[in-house]
Amino acid sequence: MTLAPERPTATGAPASPHRQPPLRRPTALVTLWLGGLGLLTVSTALVITIGPSGLTSADVLQSALARLTGSDSGLTRIQEGIIWNLRLPRTLMAALAGAGLALCGVILQSLLRNPLADPYILGISSGASTGAVLVVVLGVGAGAFGLTTGAFVGALTAFGFVLVLAFASGGTTDRVVLAGVAATQLFSAVTSFVVYIAADAEQTRGVLFWLLGSLASVRWSDVVVCGVVVLLGLVACLLHTSSLDAFTFGQDAAATLGVNVARTRLVLMVVTALVTAVIVSTCGAIGFVGLVLPHAARALVGGRHRVLVPTAALMGAVFVVWIDAASRTVIAPQELPIGVATALIGVPAFVGLLLRRGRGR
Repeated sequence: MTLAPERPTATGAPASPHRQPPLRRPTALVTLWLGGLGLLTVSTALVITIGPSGLTSADVLQSALARLTGSDSGLTRIQEGIIWNLRLPRTLMAALAGAGLALCGVILQSLLRNPLADPYILGISSGASTGAVLVVVLGVGAGAFGLTTGAFVGALTAFGFVLVLAFASGGTTDRVVLAGVAATQLFSAVTSFVVYIAADAEQTRGVLFWLLGSLASVRWSDVVVCGVVVLLGLVACLLHTSSLDAFTFGQDAAATLGVNVARTRLVLMVVTALVTAVIVSTCGAIGFVGLVLPHAARALVGGRHRVLVPTAALMGAVFVVWIDAASRTVIAPQELPIGVATALIGVPAFVGLLLRRGRGR
């Protein structure tokens, strides 16, 4: 009897036969995805009702039906405004941010063969923070740039710096990681320097709250832009799932299997940078989503990216929707920055995943 070789996981290590993912059959996967979409829909409807306005799920459903049919919902103008102008765009943005960050985490962990890779490893978050601070504190480009635009330009600047540094030093995956660390430290230092020398107390408080993550000022235009970018990123990743599978064997093996390593890596890194830049420029830094959720999805469905990518995106969306609901209610009437909430929950979850994998060996 011949034994099949062990299949590498997304981090490059062989998968243990004692830790096979429970979901493999197509029917189980379809059930999982449909259940995930249903859970996301129900979560969105429930989260909209959480808060001091006294709204119920029936009110939300009634308002939605009234919008579709053009009839009167029976709700007050204030209640309609709370649903459609405050809570619904915020909740949809939370879902998009969670899906996008989890998606980017899956790509980077596979592309760089590093289980600790997350969307902020390329210095994008630090660059966005620097761009936002330059606009808010120093007024750079204030006539043409808003905070979101400044953050987006800063994120792309940091990513460009990482690409130039990484490819000038050899272009290998470890050089990309090291270039990302250098960019993170550089732009973090610039941000701290600008805040220290130029910001007053009110500006410092506002910048700090944004840097820790906030969905309080999300508008429908932000949701539309982020939705388009995340959807395009998802499509691009699904088109490259076979290449990502090949990368789990290493760059040399991927090239042997016919993958254009340089082009694929550049395309996927650009996709990751754009998705992360849009999310960070709108919501600030939301940590641990791109680190923890890919591991959780991989434990559930395995390392095949055709299955892993949509699963991680769904899990990330549901996770951040409920985290955002908790962040605005746990210390009400104040609001906990969502980046703090994701870290408080993400760290224990990540520790649990590590312990579970350790016991499975």
